[in-house]
Amino acid sequence: MRVRTYESFWLLKNGLLYSYPSLQKNLSADIVVVGGGITGALISHALVKEGYSTILLDKRDIALGSTSATTSMLQYEIDQPLYRLAKMIGEEPAVACYRAGIDTIKILEKIMRDEKIDCGFASKKSLYFAHSKWASQWLKREFDIRRQFELGVQWLTATEIKKSYGLHCYGGILSDTAASVDAYKLAHELIHKNVQRGLQVYDQVEIAGFLYGKRGTTVCLKNGYTVKSKKIIFCTGFEAVEMIGEPIADLNSTFACVSETNIVLPEKLQSLLAWNTRRPYLYMRTTDDGRLLAGGADSRYRAARFMESRKAAKSAAIIRQLKQCLPTVSFTEDFNWAGVFGSTKDGLPYIGEHPRFRNALFVLGFGGNGITFSVQGMKIITDSLKGIHHPLADYYRFNR
Repeated sequence: MRVRTYESFWLLKNGLLYSYPSLQKNLSADIVVVGGGITGALISHALVKEGYSTILLDKRDIALGSTSATTSMLQYEIDQPLYRLAKMIGEEPAVACYRAGIDTIKILEKIMRDEKIDCGFASKKSLYFAHSKWASQWLKREFDIRRQFELGVQWLTATEIKKSYGLHCYGGILSDTAASVDAYKLAHELIHKNVQRGLQVYDQVEIAGFLYGKRGTTVCLKNGYTVKSKKIIFCTGFEAVEMIGEPIADLNSTFACVSETNIVLPEKLQSLLAWNTRRPYLYMRTTDDGRLLAGGADSRYRAARFMESRKAAKSAAIIRQLKQCLPTVSFTEDFNWAGVFGSTKDGLPYIGEHPRFRNALFVLGFGGNGITFSVQGMKIITDSLKGIHHPLADYYRFNR
């Protein structure tokens, strides 16, 4: 499956930061991680830190899948609003998932600070704004439950939002905790740091299949070599849906574009993540090199040919929506691209064991918070390997 179109902004901006060899021998380790995107980078980091001998495999070059196409908005919010999620899984679990998102952004910031990784991380506030009067009614319900559980929010009227950010809307929720990052660069740099600590990385690896035994797993390569381990952890994102063979997530294409540098914006908008209540929603944020990035226009069609042929038209549609919200901003497109986007019925990820795959674990961070879910997965997975039950594991399990 192709999970991005050509000309992804992050790939063009950074280039191929590090390259790794293909696998031409038999190997063994405590754990094999399959998938070298941001999720695989974070999980491998946690495993190396815990002292596990770890091998990371990817069928592409590192981070050239969906990580190179992500818009890297770090939010604590889940695609399902809190008041709706509370009806689906219960109020206490729903609030726990939202609070975990707040903690996650702080954890990720600490990782980058400790590892001295410069990847455009910036702490920001976020604004969830209503695109219509009707939407503002249920959005106020969402605000009420977030305020009740002290999630660091305030309600801004349409007039206040226009004055502060130049956005035309019908009111919205301003949240204290959010951030943005260059996930492609973060994945590369984090993997590179852990290679220096013993992580083994192989890319362009063609896998023929997997063997799941009582004592461990075997990755069988098309070139005849094998990689044996006690456990295997799949960090393959959207491609795992096909492997598992169950309707765990809906896969769609999503589109994004980025302006030229030095775009003139209201000052406060530069330190904000913003998205609206449309379906699909419009979202926007600035980059560390002075651009405005906007995205949305999701489609249920996700064939690579479709995404490539439609990305210019979809980008134009995004810019039209953007101008409705920001009529005084002059947006000149520099790049546009598309990628695959997965969503679950409750907006939550799948992290943990699957009953059909012995000695295997999954970290599948579907939804708009894939990166923050992957950070949560670091602790859930390392706890699981130690026989410790993490409280979030109940909410992120398969067959829920």
